Amino acid sequence: MSSSERTPDPTRRSERSRRSILSAAFELVSEVGYGKLTIEAIAARAGVGKQTIYRWWPSKGAVVLDAFLARGESEQGEIRLPDTGDIEADLKAVLRPTVEELKDPRYDVPFRALLIEAQTDPTLTAQIVERLLEPQMEATRERLRSARRAGQLAGDADLDVAVELLFGPLYHRWLLRTAPLTERYADTVVELALRALRPAGRD
Repeated sequence: MSSSERTPDPTRRSERSRRSILSAAFELVSEVGYGKLTIEAIAARAGVGKQTIYRWWPSKGAVVLDAFLARGESEQGEIRLPDTGDIEADLKAVLRPTVEELKDPRYDVPFRALLIEAQTDPTLTAQIVERLLEPQMEATRERLRSARRAGQLAGDADLDVAVELLFGPLYHRWLLRTAPLTERYADTVVELALRALRPAGRD
């Protein structure tokens, strides 16, 4: 038996513990809600000590954010928008799954919890924007840049505002539950946004 087989690898053990913690946090926040979620409960389900969690994360919100991100990475991979040459179809192909994800109870509960916690935690707010929202926003901006180069959008179109025109209505309707969030609504948002962004005189 080699020395590597006899000696436990602390890196692998730490990674297993980390994955267990994130999985436990994601499951528990969906089961009991953020308010009742505790570090103690996460530790118990993950089979680790409470201090192990505090060694890696400064707060409950930070654990939940990493759990949310880890689940999304495992299911979605790298964020990249399709570029078929049809900007309307490509944007609809992105916003429709966004609607479905926001409606999915597995994501709805922890995401709402994160946004609530972020209202009193500026550090968590910055992390949510940087690590969760900005990658999708930048991927969308890149697709819009391609459309602008192709003459499908006005040359002076503000792409930061354009991204907000696309995603803002979805998050508003989801967060406040003002009306049903549907694929048809997502399609309408895309159509209206592009109507505002296209070159003058082009429908």
